[in-house]
Amino acid sequence: MGKRFDLLVFDWDGTLVDSAGHIVDSIRAAAQDLALPVPSQADALHIIGLGLKDAMAYLFPSLAADEYPRLGERYRFHYLAGDHKVPLFPGADAALRSWHALGFQLAVATGKSRHGLDRALASFNIGRYFHASRCADEGFPKPHPQMLLWLIEALSAEPERTLMIGDTTHDLEMARRAGVSAVAVAYGAHPRCELEPHAPLACAGSFAELVQWVNENA
Repeated sequence: MGKRFDLLVFDWDGTLVDSAGHIVDSIRAAAQDLALPVPSQADALHIIGLGLKDAMAYLFPSLAADEYPRLGERYRFHYLAGDHKVPLFPGADAALRSWHALGFQLAVATGKSRHGLDRALASFNIGRYFHASRCADEGFPKPHPQMLLWLIEALSAEPERTLMIGDTTHDLEMARRAGVSAVAVAYGAHPRCELEPHAPLACAGSFAELVQWVNENA
């Protein structure tokens, strides 16, 4: 049986990389540095995948926009101090290598900055598996469909043969707006109870479950 999809687009944090906990800790530490109300874990998890402005507006609605860069700087300080401890999910390297060898086009659509994604791809030595990537600072962030539509156009793909894979409702809403099918993963930032109402094709409880679903259905 032939492939159902030609292009697999992955979110980064919480989907390929087990970074959600470190992101939450870094957000909370940054808020503490600036004497801001420290967000709850649930609120900090909710904004993973959003662009900086949308994330700050959600977490700190009374904070002036001209303070966002200072908060972002403190976040980056804490994140970079511990990002060497953030791993790929077990099996991610092998799965990406296999899907690449099988002829899938692979791409990344992420809320990270271009500098942050390039740094991470180099650190894990997996950049060679991806045909393209798009970051939040290169256009409209999630859940706007622009980054997904850009990848489809750049790789001469078709929306109906493109699959978005992500761990947040922002990923699923972006896919819906772009007219693209989606698979959710419930091992990252957002819980299954928030993901399933968006009607993904599947909701994987582990990276191993995701690999099995892609191998059997994509």
